[in-house]
Amino acid sequence: MDIVEHLARCMVYIDLNMVRAGVVKHPAEWPMCGYHEIQNPPARYAVIDQTALLDLFGFRDLGQLQQACREWIDGALVSKQQARDSAWTESLALGRPEFIEAFKQGLDIRGAYRELAETENAHVLREPPLTYRTHFVGEMGSLRGNNTVLLG
Repeated sequence: MDIVEHLARCMVYIDLNMVRAGVVKHPAEWPMCGYHEIQNPPARYAVIDQTALLDLFGFRDLGQLQQACREWIDGALVSKQQARDSAWTESLALGRPEFIEAFKQGLDIRGAYRELAETENAHVLREPPLTYRTHFVGEMGSLRGNNTVLLG
């Protein structure tokens, strides 16, 4: 997967967050996403650098970018690709091995125990499994009636 294809896939995945959450059926219904900004560019205070996207994707004009975004989203919705993907949601970084290694090096000492793993389509940098499986036991393990203070 080349960088441009990866960027398009990333944009689609992010734009489908509210669809996955069940808030909307299509990203066009959510005004605070990239899809909405690309389809309806604001006159001021744009977050997305449209010129950079046009250059990266090799599009001549905004209309081509808008059409491509519609096709990517509609294609993902039709093929049911809006499902949550742990590679995207449980990783610190996702991409080519060189990018992941550079990202890990950039973390300096904080990257020491992060692990590089390979998924179907990319490499990822993940936290050690224990980070997500911490169990609190003992006295503070659960809330009890004697730990409750009623207000009012």
